[in-house]
Amino acid sequence: MVSTGSTSGEGSTSGGGSTNGGLPVLPADLSAQAALGPDWASWLDRLPRLLRDLLEEWELRRDGDEVWHGYCSAVLPVRTITGGAAVLKVSFDGDEESVHEALALQTWAGRGAVRLLRADPRRRVLLLERLTRRDLHDLPVLDACAEVARLYGALHVPAPPQLVPVNDFMSRWLDDLAAAGPDLPLPRRMVAQALSLGRDLVADPGSTGRIVHGDLHYANVLEDTDGTWVAIDPKAMSGDPHYEPAPMLWNRWEDYAAAHDLRTALRSRFHTLVDDAGLDEDRARDWVVVRMVVNAHWAVQDAARAGRGLDAEDRDWVSRCITIAKAVQD
Repeated sequence: MVSTGSTSGEGSTSGGGSTNGGLPVLPADLSAQAALGPDWASWLDRLPRLLRDLLEEWELRRDGDEVWHGYCSAVLPVRTITGGAAVLKVSFDGDEESVHEALALQTWAGRGAVRLLRADPRRRVLLLERLTRRDLHDLPVLDACAEVARLYGALHVPAPPQLVPVNDFMSRWLDDLAAAGPDLPLPRRMVAQALSLGRDLVADPGSTGRIVHGDLHYANVLEDTDGTWVAIDPKAMSGDPHYEPAPMLWNRWEDYAAAHDLRTALRSRFHTLVDDAGLDEDRARDWVVVRMVVNAHWAVQDAARAGRGLDAEDRDWVSRCITIAKAVQD
């Protein structure tokens, strides 16, 4: 799904504070996710007690009153029994894309990614090394793209067999796109192109076999205490390294305002990622087109589920997706 912010607590949004009868107080922005449905509401209701119980069970103590959070996780800065700085992360247990986060981090073993200290995958709980709060928004955008291209080489290792293939997700997303029919408020030519390219990529055995982060962008790369940039918050799948660049194009959108030519600025990011990582330009371009059209369709689906048409924010997002898909291939 679309994600534009960090959900690993090493660098995500701050909020919350103190306790409520010994329970951590969740940030208001995270608590508001209860409106997304009963599964979210149930998880958020259980979350403060789970955090308190984990502190006791894993012999951790809170390091300050803050509760950091992203879209679907809460994170506490903690100290271990030996006094080491760490973060305790609990993710929404209904998020299918984060099921194998612990497995990916274990496989990477600190090479290019945050180091995993302990995990309980059943409860979606991770204990992670504490990083700084500095992310790639602090670098000029093309320098940040170069850093991410470097990380691709470290992260795209052979995938453990337990990881769900990107193709499994993409096949479902393409079926949904095809089923939307001609009334979909997206350019029909681009929808047809995305369906054709997507089907070809899904049928290609080369579209699986490597760990892909799935949501690698500026806020999901933090600086460790040694000054090295590492990835956080993977939506780990078995996939194709060429699947990765799209989030680097749709994030930091505000930076494009300073560019004299939006198309040129988009293509500069794309080519920095592709060239520095040694990716095949055509294959990376195809994945960008497919991902952006699928992302635009998600906005339409979300509006329909809410029983409304596209609002101004939805239309802006759809326009952004189509702009990116056009720019990488014009």
